[in-house]
Amino acid sequence: MESMRRRDTSGTASQRAAVTLVNIGEMDSAPRYRQMTAADLDAVIAIENAIYPYPWTRGNFRDSLAAGYHCWMVECGGGEVGYTVVMVAAGEAYLLNLSVARTWQRRGLGRELLNFVLKLVHKHGADKILLEVRPSNRAAIALYSSAGFTETAVRRGYYPAGCGREDAIVLQLELDKT
Repeated sequence: MESMRRRDTSGTASQRAAVTLVNIGEMDSAPRYRQMTAADLDAVIAIENAIYPYPWTRGNFRDSLAAGYHCWMVECGGGEVGYTVVMVAAGEAYLLNLSVARTWQRRGLGRELLNFVLKLVHKHGADKILLEVRPSNRAAIALYSSAGFTETAVRRGYYPAGCGREDAIVLQLELDKT
């Protein structure tokens, strides 16, 4: 079976080495979900550093695990290809991070992972879910909008950016009560 290694020059050598070997013949295999553990952090950080100019730190993920947030990995084609971090409290969910490795983007995996998150938070008693997204992240905005999220606010200067700060758009989705 033909294989290709995703070439990525961001991050440290150990982070680049942790990037998943992708089997071309398995790219359409069904995703599997499992809870994230501290042992996953090298793979998570490798993906995070490859896809974001201002990535979360290892400490952000470690703190999310320690706080008991819902941290999940998605595996496909024999390796880790994405993850999510969600906080649920008092009937609300807050989507803190939903990420898919660059080589797996534009294949429906983000939508699949979002659907997984929506079922998860509903099961844990959330009536709505909120998130923040950069206005420059058009792909994410399109994904969330197509799932029914609506804009509720703008947080001025929320994110670091190349020339100062970038706003955050706050999106919300009311979940079915059924």
